Amino acid sequence: MGYLEEARENHVKKKVEGALRSKMKQKAIKECDFYCSKYAECARGRTLSVVWHCRKQAKELNECLHQ
Repeated sequence: MGYLEEARENHVKKKVEGALRSKMKQKAIKECDFYCSKYAECARGRTLSVVWHCRKQAKELNECLHQ
């Protein structure tokens, strides 16, 4: 296999991986909408304090997203 053919094949693989990742992300966000909303509500109006103030909501959201 030549360099050009290999480069094209890798490009296609990256596009497929990107599309799959995007689809999985959309599905995860849809299934975890409740936790996304809870975290967003907690984070509203905060900046740096989000880290410690919304720790519980962030943990719940991450657990849902990693299922």
